[in-house]
Amino acid sequence: MSTSSAPPAAKPPMRDALVAAAFRLFLERGYEQTTVDDIVALAGVGRRSFFRYFPSKEDVVFPDHESCLAEMTAFLAEGREEHEPVRRVCDAARLVLRMYAENPTFSVQRYRLTKEVPGLRAYELSVVWRYERALAGYLRRRFAGEPDGTLRADVVAAAVVAAHNNALRSWLRSDGRGDPGTAVDHALDHVQSAFGHPRPDRGAPQLPRAEGPEDVVVLVSRRDAPLWRVVQQLESALGRG
Repeated sequence: MSTSSAPPAAKPPMRDALVAAAFRLFLERGYEQTTVDDIVALAGVGRRSFFRYFPSKEDVVFPDHESCLAEMTAFLAEGREEHEPVRRVCDAARLVLRMYAENPTFSVQRYRLTKEVPGLRAYELSVVWRYERALAGYLRRRFAGEPDGTLRADVVAAAVVAAHNNALRSWLRSDGRGDPGTAVDHALDHVQSAFGHPRPDRGAPQLPRAEGPEDVVVLVSRRDAPLWRVVQQLESALGRG
């Protein structure tokens, strides 16, 4: 009677194997002390294979940002006129959060490594800038023709990135414990409240407009409401929001 052995476990894709080897060495030796030759030796591949996937050692630390940026760009391009633009860019930022949340252990390791290596911090800033430019580009198109449309687009894009990163880094500092989505939603709600239109189930009810040349709109607002919120509610009631 012959015995059958279980099939050997499939090897991880080469790209994943290179990332795993790189981070193992970064944690054991340090980033600066690890070379590309060290990484390919541990992964069991040649240098040519490494550079097929990663242009530099820095890129292996951020292996998923290119695909995430492409996904974000496609998501924004699919936006339609009926999509409220500020809400759309907030939803686009949540795609970045999902990327981090899919692998908390790796995300925390990368966060710690980036804090320790100045060159990686600079690289990360360049990545963040590309996300911000993608958001701003979409908003510039949506706000085209409006007074200060370009300024508004750039300010909103910067606010989205700042709010998202504030919540994300708090989660990373906690070693990835808990659900980061709640904190990010809370942070992005601040952006939505400041620059976008309130959701139908959250905003103040719109009052009907009177017919005729002498329309009168009565707006009820809290005494302590900020002026910008009163103006936003008034514009919404007048149908100009």
